[in-house]
Amino acid sequence: MASGFFALLDDIAAIMDDVAAMTKITTKKTAGILGDDLAVNAEKASGFVSSREIPVLWAITKGSMLNKLIILPLAFLLSAFIPMAIIVILILGGLYLAYEGAEKIYEFFVPHPKEVTAKLKKEFTEEELLDLEKAKIKSAVVTDFILSVEIVIIALGSVVNEPLVTQIIVVSIVALIATVGVYGIVALIVRMDDLGLRFISKSNGESGFLFGLGTLLVKALPVVIRSLSVIGTIALLLVAGGIFVHNIEFMHHFLEQIPSILRDFIVGLVAGAVCLLLVNGVKLILPKKEGKH
Repeated sequence: MASGFFALLDDIAAIMDDVAAMTKITTKKTAGILGDDLAVNAEKASGFVSSREIPVLWAITKGSMLNKLIILPLAFLLSAFIPMAIIVILILGGLYLAYEGAEKIYEFFVPHPKEVTAKLKKEFTEEELLDLEKAKIKSAVVTDFILSVEIVIIALGSVVNEPLVTQIIVVSIVALIATVGVYGIVALIVRMDDLGLRFISKSNGESGFLFGLGTLLVKALPVVIRSLSVIGTIALLLVAGGIFVHNIEFMHHFLEQIPSILRDFIVGLVAGAVCLLLVNGVKLILPKKEGKH
């Protein structure tokens, strides 16, 4: 009886070791998406009145947790009954990521018409402000859903050959890290300027350590958000390239003579450029077809 109990503990310890190792590997593979997720959500969560930033971020976080609760069971069902579907969805997700990364680079280098921003009245009623807030929260939660699908599928693709119990534990941990970690950092970022202003208010005049630190934090906020956007774009292409290289058989030995990180970037960029050309081509053709009717 005792030996059976200790054997059970030994099995549990072995499973936990496997889970810890797989979680570490999977988190590394999803780091690129987490970087983009962080950049997107930092932008989505900013622009609110200071007193509403944390409540709004908390509402988005709850929406993100609900997204994971919807996505995870569906992903595990696919893994249990149609495991090949995970690879297919993974490659389709890679194409989307590559397209998104290439589009961001294209928009940076190629001039394009700027969106016309409607002029808003200066004063809003409390009800109007709440409606605007709800609309932005809804938009952020929808964006989070798309990114969550990418994160879960990439995480599941990393452990698709493992036992189902290991898959469930590892992917659930990664999903939890994705929500708590990303939105925890976003909370620190969006409050950075408020913390800076508080330091400035407590400083003695326009000099001293507190004033310098406060000014640095205020000026750093837009730079941090822009930097995250650049890092996120590079990460998108790296993750996409890695998906193609590791899951498409004829690409396993593609450009083996160069560092893997550079290979993944090149593959992701080329795939993204092809997707961008196809999408832009379709956009040019569709209006012409509509005009003929």
